[in-house]
Amino acid sequence: MSVLYDVAGPRARRRHAIAAVLTIAGLVLALIGIIWKLQMEGQFTADKWEVFSTPVYLELIGRAILDTLRIAVLSIVLAVVFGVVFGVAKLSDHRPIRVFAWCVVEFFRAVPLLLLIIFIWFWGFDTRDDIIAPLVLGLTLYNGSVLAEVFRAGINAVPQGQVEAAYALGMRKTAVTRIVQLPQAVKIMTPAIISQCVVVLKDTSLGYYILAPGLTTLGREIWREFDNRLATALVLAAIYIVLNVILSRVGVYVQRRLTESQTVKPVDLESARAGAPGAVV
Repeated sequence: MSVLYDVAGPRARRRHAIAAVLTIAGLVLALIGIIWKLQMEGQFTADKWEVFSTPVYLELIGRAILDTLRIAVLSIVLAVVFGVVFGVAKLSDHRPIRVFAWCVVEFFRAVPLLLLIIFIWFWGFDTRDDIIAPLVLGLTLYNGSVLAEVFRAGINAVPQGQVEAAYALGMRKTAVTRIVQLPQAVKIMTPAIISQCVVVLKDTSLGYYILAPGLTTLGREIWREFDNRLATALVLAAIYIVLNVILSRVGVYVQRRLTESQTVKPVDLESARAGAPGAVV
């Protein structure tokens, strides 16, 4: 018996099984209907997909992937720096600094990212070299503001006893933040930081609206030329999924290494009592 719900009886289990079968059957029929509809409209013909096996277009897709990664890396690095600076500033003892940081962070967290990118773009970025600037700047301001809250929460999550011990040793607040709190905050908030990095990578697709180089901009040119919106959307989605999975795996690896560096090996009490060599007392 469960304390949260009553265990289903024979009749309830039969109803659940029938409902599950009908749900799966309905989903399968819906999927078959969608595939049939797309087939009737010629979405699976060779001419719709041939572009993705043509060497010239594969080279263009490769360049677009590199452009997307370049924008993502720049945005992530700048967003992390922005987040650290303003996250620490929100904890400052000086009220003007604290109020200014609060206003900046809350403003850029509240503004829709696409509107922010378009607004920056209207400043006059009109060359290919500069067209990524409004995208990178918009991603930095928005995601940096989110990371500022992440770092602030991470710093506040550090045990107060360690902070008080650092003050007792005569350290100033700047040194306490830099040496004691920030390193531990990064380890505590690593999952949130990784998640935000994935968000940055996905948000690079918004460069489509300002013609910034990248996957979505190239995708628009492909489906305009070959009239294969579905094929292009599926291929771009698959590329983004692969890139995000790789980034997530790298983040999990980094988190595991940071966690293992803090793991304390268990003490062998029997060996310690016996005074065995190498025992930890």
